[in-house]
Amino acid sequence: MWGLFQSFTIFAHSIIGEIFFMRLSKSFVPTLKEVPADAVIPSHILMVRAGLVRMLSAGIYSFLPVGYKMIKKISDIIREEMDAIGGQEFHLPALNPKEIWEETGRVEAFGDTMFHIKNREYVLAPTHEEIMTFHAKGVVKSYKDLPQIWYQIQTKFRNEPRPRSGVIRGRQFLMKDAYSFDVSYEALDKSYELHDQAYRKIFDRCGLKYFVVGASSGAMGGSKSEEFMVKSDAGEDTVAYCEKCGYAANIEVAESVIQPIVRHSESKQIEKISTPNIKSIDELCEFLKIDHRETAKSRIYIHDDKPVLVLMSGNDEVNETKLERVLGGNVRPGHPEELKEITGADAGSIGPIGFKGRIIADNRLKDGNNLYSGANENDFHIGGIDLKRDVPTVEYFDLRTVESGEGCVNCKSPIDVFKAIELGHIFKLGTKYTDALGVNYLDENGKEHPIVMGSYGIGVERVLACYLEQNHDERGIIWNENLTPFHIHLIGLNMKNDEINSASSNLYNELTKEGYDVLFDDRLDASAGFKFNDADLMGIPIQVVVGEKNYKNGNVEIKIRRTGKKEVVALSNLKSKLRELLNHLTHKH
Repeated sequence: MWGLFQSFTIFAHSIIGEIFFMRLSKSFVPTLKEVPADAVIPSHILMVRAGLVRMLSAGIYSFLPVGYKMIKKISDIIREEMDAIGGQEFHLPALNPKEIWEETGRVEAFGDTMFHIKNREYVLAPTHEEIMTFHAKGVVKSYKDLPQIWYQIQTKFRNEPRPRSGVIRGRQFLMKDAYSFDVSYEALDKSYELHDQAYRKIFDRCGLKYFVVGASSGAMGGSKSEEFMVKSDAGEDTVAYCEKCGYAANIEVAESVIQPIVRHSESKQIEKISTPNIKSIDELCEFLKIDHRETAKSRIYIHDDKPVLVLMSGNDEVNETKLERVLGGNVRPGHPEELKEITGADAGSIGPIGFKGRIIADNRLKDGNNLYSGANENDFHIGGIDLKRDVPTVEYFDLRTVESGEGCVNCKSPIDVFKAIELGHIFKLGTKYTDALGVNYLDENGKEHPIVMGSYGIGVERVLACYLEQNHDERGIIWNENLTPFHIHLIGLNMKNDEINSASSNLYNELTKEGYDVLFDDRLDASAGFKFNDADLMGIPIQVVVGEKNYKNGNVEIKIRRTGKKEVVALSNLKSKLRELLNHLTHKH
């Protein structure tokens, strides 16, 4: 037939003879016309409707052949960029001895989100810091052995109490995790920067619109931490972002510029006020005809089994990540049944006057006076509180959760607060794990030091989901050239017609022999409309349609999925036209 596209190698791979997987009549690609009842966000809907995944149980998904092909493509991009910075690939067991995790204290840190095997001697790994560090122990002995970058692409397990949003937040998921081992924090800076640049290349190649935010290290520990995020209403994270200067931070650590409360020139005397059935700040302000900024809301937290009273201005919310960073150790909100025993009152009537214990307040309240707060007696509040005079032991910290419209800490412009999906997270771990597991190296003078580590994760399935969140229309998926499962979707209309069947099959065979990924819709009983709908749903970049009318005139129809543009092309010119289109797609997206 033709000698097609031999010089066009970007999409080529070794394919010999017929590949039945690419014939829809012989493939397992169970597309759906209707939206699944349990799917809400676009990526989940499209992954199920296009036959990429099926749910086995809440938070547990099977990747079907086409979907798994996407996972392998993303994984290959990740491998290429990790190998380019000197990464060495491991494959570690998901089943881990519990005792290793106990050495670092993370059995308790992960709590109920860690899966435990019935005999309680093993756990299913939610991440692999401990195991990578274990393998470095006793083997990486000298400064001459460093630096090292080790990574893997492995299944992880977390017992999410409320799995949601399809594969974005599941109980079993595929993750690329990498670990750097260095002689110093200065050397760690270099490894961290290598991963930062590799991540940007990975997400750029995957065609994602993303941004980077400062973040909390959480259960991973360590110092500097950044997240690579995609804006989405389906996100489980909330971020603060300044469009003007690019400041971005996870809400857990975000800061803003906001006016502190005003200290009045004269302080009133304390007075006890009857406030029957008043429980909230809004109710108190309405009852006393005062402004929110005249109130100090009190919350009780338990820190290492001791109560701490936290004061916030008005309706400002306590940022519990910031609070944990200030207090350290184990921190939790006080339970309703504990509050009366600790303070003498229930929630809504708690305050700093007479409280026996540590009191901390948000910076916005610093040295505030003439404030109203609870009286530590139900149905009573106290007015005229001067924090300098009446609560001299109070400590001030940044404890509040920022809100949209507040000033950016860098340029004072209004910040926006919105939901986002975390694609990847990079941490400077330091010596948290090497100290715990006793993993040291000898410097050039023979002196022993703990190895300095970094940790770097990417959610592989999240990359796929985020791409779909950003690249779809009302008809279905729109793939780019790097992630598309196939490059050409060949559609044979009325395959019961022997001439069309033969022409379509010959075209398919020739294209596959030349080394191109072609999905061939050769189904005999599917109508033209059904095939076209499936083609748009699956989103392959180029559709080539072989129909009776055009074929009789020596033509086929080509459609570009992204733009919807159609063109009738002579079979004799198809070779050059496809080369032109594929090259255009490669350079444009």
